[in-house]
Amino acid sequence: MPSISINGQSFDFEPGETILQISLRNEVEIPHYCYHPGLSIAANCRICLAEIWAPNPRNENKLEPWPKLVPTCQQTASDGMVVHTDSPKSVANQKQVMELLLINHPVDCPVCDQAGECHLQDYSYQYGRGESRFREDKNKQPKKSVGPNVLLYSDRCIMCTRCVRFTREVTGTGELMVDGRGSTGQIDVFPGMALDNELASNVIDICPVGALLDKDFLFKQRVWFLTKTASVDGITSSGDNIWVEHNEGIVHRIKPRENSEVNKWWITDEVRYGWEFVHDEGRLRMPAVRGLDAFDHNRAGDAWRDSIVAANETLEAAAGQGRLGVLVSPMLSCEDAYLLGQWVRSIDPDAVFGLGPVPVDGEDREYSGFVVRAEKAPNARGVRRVLAGLRGGDETAILDADAFRSQAASGHFAATVITGNYPSEWVTAEWAEAIASKPFVLIDTLPSRLTDAASVLLPSATWMEKSGSFQNAADRLQAFERAIAPIDYCKSESQMAIDLLAAREGRASVKFDPEQTRAEISTLSGLSGFRNEIVRPESKVSIESDMVVVDL
Repeated sequence: MPSISINGQSFDFEPGETILQISLRNEVEIPHYCYHPGLSIAANCRICLAEIWAPNPRNENKLEPWPKLVPTCQQTASDGMVVHTDSPKSVANQKQVMELLLINHPVDCPVCDQAGECHLQDYSYQYGRGESRFREDKNKQPKKSVGPNVLLYSDRCIMCTRCVRFTREVTGTGELMVDGRGSTGQIDVFPGMALDNELASNVIDICPVGALLDKDFLFKQRVWFLTKTASVDGITSSGDNIWVEHNEGIVHRIKPRENSEVNKWWITDEVRYGWEFVHDEGRLRMPAVRGLDAFDHNRAGDAWRDSIVAANETLEAAAGQGRLGVLVSPMLSCEDAYLLGQWVRSIDPDAVFGLGPVPVDGEDREYSGFVVRAEKAPNARGVRRVLAGLRGGDETAILDADAFRSQAASGHFAATVITGNYPSEWVTAEWAEAIASKPFVLIDTLPSRLTDAASVLLPSATWMEKSGSFQNAADRLQAFERAIAPIDYCKSESQMAIDLLAAREGRASVKFDPEQTRAEISTLSGLSGFRNEIVRPESKVSIESDMVVVDL
């Protein structure tokens, strides 16, 4: 295999790889701005230039220097090549590029949202000069809104053109352009257009400086106060890998987590901003039993005990009169579905399982290998698969939402357990009429037509507030970790089911353990490989800054 030397270290490479790609793969830092692995190579920022020596086939393959510095992002590697990014020539270029980029750049790091994760800030410290030699007036560029979610600070832009290439090469919508030239050039939208496509806000992530900013996150948090939890898209069937960034129990933003097999480097704006129902002021927060006075927040423990007893009694009383029905939402995790199914089957072994409504909006759309899913539920396949496992592997025994509603409307069930956890209203008048005619236990996050009619209401946690696993539209099974604690007195469906079953059996409850639950699921018919199939996320990561924070 051919090899190359970069700053004194030798690396093997595949033919066709560029020098920068080899260095990134081996975690050798070469400064760069315009290069992005998901975009074409522009080689216009020039900070990655390096001094290169290579064997000369015309001179007995003796190692000879190339006449000029070469952009490592664009130059393909050759066997025996020796690259220096730390030589005097390369270092001088890095300092000159940084000086040029900072000539008109405003000194507003203290108020810039990008501070703490800014490549310009980092490279200025690592590769720049200690002081500016520029004494003239800076060119002042405008600040402007380029789309519903994106704000452009033109005077911070270094013209790397990542954003322009993204709208041309990934989305194909081409809203952005370079207007003007030289020191007065700036990024802008074409007249009459707005940066408003399904993936538009990815330009915020790929901007290496603080030029393109998220309106929703603007001035809300310093990034070094945030904790990043690796998670999975919980509102569509894409299974996109994401970072949930939060502080003190509040989620502040969602960013894509690179995964070449799922979502590459991107997420949709729907996923980026669709999580905000997690902090909806209308969230269901306390358990309730119909006919009893509202619970006092000071006795939440008693409220949960009373509700658990009432839920069990409601189903036990109905089980002697007919079948129980369980509608498991496709918004729930595989572990939620399994444990809820186990609880209800402990009361009625022949309980009927149904998969909740699966929202669909339009058709799947593809952008350069990235698929935007029309199905707006993260785990329809996982829920059906686990429930089928509880039924001996028979998927035909799991009713779809319409069949379940039809049986409920005809009085087939003596009582039902209904789960929701959708990000918006999902209960139609038809569903309310079908379910409310008999006793039912409602497990949900947001108020609906069923809330006041429920025999017992149990407030549940959203996917950010619990651990579990989802199976996406491509049948990839992915685990996710809890990012924040459930609000007020909410619990995950898994924990509720454990508490409910423990109360029935007259024993103390235990804390939900996702790994143990997956081990149990893997014993079900057709699910022997469940535990080994799961792709587990990275652990929590704190965003670190080398900025010294002083208490005043």
